Amino acid sequence: MRRLALLTALAAAPALTLTPALAEPFAPELPQGAYVAATEASPATSFSLPTGPFNATGGSRVALEGARTDTAWRLRANQQTTLQILAPLRAQIEAAGYRVLYDCETESCGGFDFRYGLDLLPEPEMHVDLADFRYLAARKGRDWLALTVSRSSESGFVHLTTLNAQQIAAADTSTPLDTGAPAPAVPLGPFAERLEGEGAVALDDLVFATGAATLDAGDYPSLSALADYLATRPAARIALVGHTDTEGQLAANIALSKRRAEAVRARLIEQFGVTPGQLSAEGAGWLAPRASNLTPEGRAKNRRVEAVLASTPS
Repeated sequence: MRRLALLTALAAAPALTLTPALAEPFAPELPQGAYVAATEASPATSFSLPTGPFNATGGSRVALEGARTDTAWRLRANQQTTLQILAPLRAQIEAAGYRVLYDCETESCGGFDFRYGLDLLPEPEMHVDLADFRYLAARKGRDWLALTVSRSSESGFVHLTTLNAQQIAAADTSTPLDTGAPAPAVPLGPFAERLEGEGAVALDDLVFATGAATLDAGDYPSLSALADYLATRPAARIALVGHTDTEGQLAANIALSKRRAEAVRARLIEQFGVTPGQLSAEGAGWLAPRASNLTPEGRAKNRRVEAVLASTPS
């Protein structure tokens, strides 16, 4: 009787559902002295994971939806090359059971265009030298990751995006930068000729308050010319890159230069009606001078915002 009662009770009890434990996200072992500079997490988001070099249509990407975490580390006073930083991380990724989908170095990635297609935590927490960076994408089941490594003159930088996500588009398709109608063939004016011929134009007529990121009121022909260019070429993408002279610490100058680039972006959107998706804002601080910082005239030339053509207009 006692056994029968026990069996009856077990039969009446609700069935137990065993939920498999989620795999722990990949956590790299970094060189001694590395520290977390910034981190962000989202329980549900969309993400476009690059899986091939940048090309005329944007390059191969995987469209994902799921949980995402971004972490940036700084390797202060680390004098290793980007390859020396990345190689042990790649070994750790493979040892953790991930399959490397794609890895590349600067020019083989697609250079400037590839870097600005990456969704990274901003400067100064994550610094990317446009002439020296490496990228890796990998997958293990529903777990995906994207790793970017770069360095400055004094430190290494590592950025890791991990995702527990569902793939919603194939990896072997290229995502065009613009899916609308082709831009009309519009004759190039002097500004556009220089932009497309040289790849960048300094917006030298801009005026900022000393030591501040506030763009003074006024009519700026350079902004009008840039807005006209973007209006006639909707596939074009422009990176506004702020620059400073060498007075002050690099991190503070990078932050200031990016805020100035953001102020220019806001003015183009609010006053000139530029489509927000055509513009991004970055800061380089004093890393890319165009004149000597030993003279007042040279320092003045170095304090600027440049419009950099980040994709080839159709």
